[in-house]
Amino acid sequence: MPVIRRAEPGDLEAVAAIQSTSPQASQWRVTEYPQYEFTVSVTAGAVTGFLVWRPLGGGECELLNLVVDPACRRQGIGRQLLEGLLRQRGNTVFLEVRESNLAAREFYKSLGFKEVSVRKKYYDWPSESAIVMKFHSC
Repeated sequence: MPVIRRAEPGDLEAVAAIQSTSPQASQWRVTEYPQYEFTVSVTAGAVTGFLVWRPLGGGECELLNLVVDPACRRQGIGRQLLEGLLRQRGNTVFLEVRESNLAAREFYKSLGFKEVSVRKKYYDWPSESAIVMKFHSC
């Protein structure tokens, strides 16, 4: 079972490697992640996934990135990372996801997110629209 913990400076190299294996994910500079809320999943001493988010105010927050090592996908790591955020800040959570990333869209829907709008040409490399999704707890 993975352990979810706050990310540490020593995790950045592993996070960069995981992010580079997921071209459909946002390709942020990992050196910027520590300025946000930043957690990692660790299995057998290795970072297997990460989640980055920021508060927006008024009980809302924005998920900036969620990536799991391809070798560790479909094991519940992404769900565990995101459920931690929803338990902590579950009032209203927003995110953007590539329109073509159907697996991610279905994953987010399985956790209660709804598609609320489209941002045309939001992503570069390649140019693609983003689907804005929203989670709102009662």
